Amino acid sequence: MAELPPRLRVRDVELMRALAHPLRTALLSYLMAVGQRTASECAAAVDSSASNCSWHLRQLQKWGLVESVPGTDGRERPWRATQVGLEIGEFDTDGATRAAQVAAFGATLGNEQLLTQRYLDTMGEMDPEWRRASQLNQYSLRVTPDELSALHAAIDALVRPYVSTIRTDAPEQARPVQASWRAFLRVEADGRPSR
Repeated sequence: MAELPPRLRVRDVELMRALAHPLRTALLSYLMAVGQRTASECAAAVDSSASNCSWHLRQLQKWGLVESVPGTDGRERPWRATQVGLEIGEFDTDGATRAAQVAAFGATLGNEQLLTQRYLDTMGEMDPEWRRASQLNQYSLRVTPDELSALHAAIDALVRPYVSTIRTDAPEQARPVQASWRAFLRVEADGRPSR
């Protein structure tokens, strides 16, 4: 099996700040899930205007996260994601870098919450087969930092062949699915790590 392209490891503070914008996060997530779309199609999916989406898509293009692709006629301008995913991790202790990481991570979590709520609000109308296949799981793990790193790598290796921007052999009935994995040291209300 050929090696699959890696996620973009976001380390540039200015890029993190750019990704902290909720609409940019939503647009990038959408294009990574569904493939190329016009600004109008993006607007309908992320609940914004076509002109606003177009402006933010151009901002994402400056960072190399999306690109314009030839349309079927001279009027439409489709966009597509150039990345297979993003990794914002290895949280820094420097205040400015950490603030940018937290803001970018927050925008991602906000988008995940919005997509989760949309699913919950509409699942009664979905095909029963998709309802049965969908899951929201939560675990509490007891691991070392090395074990957690290994677990992240194992999950990534398992999921990567199904990533929308990578997969070329998807069956006709395949649809975009939102999947995420977050794992971090549990912190109690007093600000101290759990024991």
